[in-house]
Amino acid sequence: MIVLLNSLWLQTFVMLCETGHFTRTAQRLNMTQPGVSQHLRKLEGEIGASLIAKEGKRFLLTPAGEAVLAFAQRLQEEEGKLLSSIAVDDPNSGEVTIACSGSVALLLYPRLLSLMADAPDLVIRLEAAPQMRVLEGVIGGSFNFGIVDHPPIHPRLLGEQVGTDELCLVLPAELAGDLNFAELQELGFIGHPDGFAYAEELFAANFRSEFGGAEQLRLRSFINQIGQIPEPVAQGIGYTILPRSGVDPHPKRAMLRCASLPNPVRHSLYLIERKAVVRAARMMRVAEVVKQTLSSGPSGGLAAI
Repeated sequence: MIVLLNSLWLQTFVMLCETGHFTRTAQRLNMTQPGVSQHLRKLEGEIGASLIAKEGKRFLLTPAGEAVLAFAQRLQEEEGKLLSSIAVDDPNSGEVTIACSGSVALLLYPRLLSLMADAPDLVIRLEAAPQMRVLEGVIGGSFNFGIVDHPPIHPRLLGEQVGTDELCLVLPAELAGDLNFAELQELGFIGHPDGFAYAEELFAANFRSEFGGAEQLRLRSFINQIGQIPEPVAQGIGYTILPRSGVDPHPKRAMLRCASLPNPVRHSLYLIERKAVVRAARMMRVAEVVKQTLSSGPSGGLAAI
């Protein structure tokens, strides 16, 4: 059987041990002396043993009393630590978890690294994941925040639009001028897990008469590592379609060119989190960096390019 000791009785007992006197204990705790004696008797009843042995007007602790005093003091110390940790909500300490697409992660991670460099006790976990995994993780509590390209409809989620990300037709910089669809087919498509869905959106908006569906694209290569997708394009091997967040941070950005299209396609970016979650200071700080990064972008504004 588990016995939960009354914290008020323990507090009275600790004060009694500190003062060594029933009357002074009553004064300190704003109680009557019989009230102090009653707390002691009740605590002894719960323990099942005497806690003090009277010696004239003084008393000595029994072995059980010494054990209960040590326990009560440890409990008070732990409670003090707990209250201190709650009172001090440090924006530079603790862990924050975020999930987003690989392209957004490329844009976001350098800023998060800078934040962690300034806050050695801040731990940020950033996971690149498909949008379904992002949504499920935020709903289930695996992630504090997620970044998706549509407003959340789940009743447990809140979403705030924090920027937009343009789909880019990415060409080798060495190719002058914009290519028509036949020339793109000749160059060849660098595929990736989201590439065909991006092609459906971008080509349907800009090459409607020539484009017959992503399955008709001439595939030149396929790769699923977001940081490597622009590499063959930089080498002139093909073209690809990526969000600008996955293009601008690339080390060989100077060897890439985003084609100018008559009908740009942009995705809104939403920062999502669970409803009814009180943000800790560290979460608010990280969320602010995320919003600043996605609203401005590496080249002066994702929404404006």
